[in-house]
Amino acid sequence: MLDICLLGTSGMMPLPNRWLTSMMARYNGSSILVDCGEGTQIAIKEKGWTFKPIDVICFTHYHADHISGLPGLLLTMGNADREEPLLLVGPVGLERVVEALRVIAPELPFEINYRELHEQVEKFQVGGMEITAFRVNHNIVCYGYTMEIQRIGKFQVEKAKELGIPLIAWNRLQKNEQVEIEGELYTPQMVLGPPRKGLKVTYCTDTRPTKQIVQEAKESDLLIIEGMYGEPEKAAKARKYKHMTFYEAAEIAREAQVKEMWLTHFSPSLVRPESYMKDVQDIFSKAQLGKDGKTIELVFED
Repeated sequence: MLDICLLGTSGMMPLPNRWLTSMMARYNGSSILVDCGEGTQIAIKEKGWTFKPIDVICFTHYHADHISGLPGLLLTMGNADREEPLLLVGPVGLERVVEALRVIAPELPFEINYRELHEQVEKFQVGGMEITAFRVNHNIVCYGYTMEIQRIGKFQVEKAKELGIPLIAWNRLQKNEQVEIEGELYTPQMVLGPPRKGLKVTYCTDTRPTKQIVQEAKESDLLIIEGMYGEPEKAAKARKYKHMTFYEAAEIAREAQVKEMWLTHFSPSLVRPESYMKDVQDIFSKAQLGKDGKTIELVFED
């Protein structure tokens, strides 16, 4: 089971009823936060979730609306007696930016580790999830993130019996581990069926449409993607400042064949985003308007 919460949906500045865009994922006792703008820790509190299990914070880029809330969050974590190390992930320059912000949060009871992204695509593991960071097209270096939980095949009991595999080896084989007993090697491939469908979520803001987004979001269970502008007449503005319209986001969702799409990162001038959703859903029927605190619980298919 993977819990996803869209903590905020605003771009550029927080509004009275709209926190800055960020997302939190919870799986197997671990949490990942993507972006941390002004007020993000308030959004977490409003949701009723906790800071303590956050193991990783991923940053898309270093515009203030995506990182300026970090010092306050770090201080709150420290005041809660956190001692476990915290991993921060983001484009090149991450340590320099964070250390500058930490002038107002200099003493913390936990270690901060950094992973700076250099390549077009980078993969790493966190708490049973595979994270893929991929470069997008903004006016500064910016990344999107895909989170995947992969599942091995089912343990085939009859096959294990047929092969005469000792019962003592079954548990480890089910965990995808090989076992050697009395000089005989037993491998998971001998008794596991084909891989089962896992879970996949893609998060992407502050970018023009790219083929890379379509590729990385392919068949995601959920795509959270920016829709800076709903007004069709602002398409030129989106191109100029390297953002996306609702309709461009819907085209990406349709091409990537995702199960569901949530729009986020709305311009402060966008007062009634719901008024544009009919045209968006004509392009991609599973499009939804993101809302602060919007949550989904993704479960594995049998």
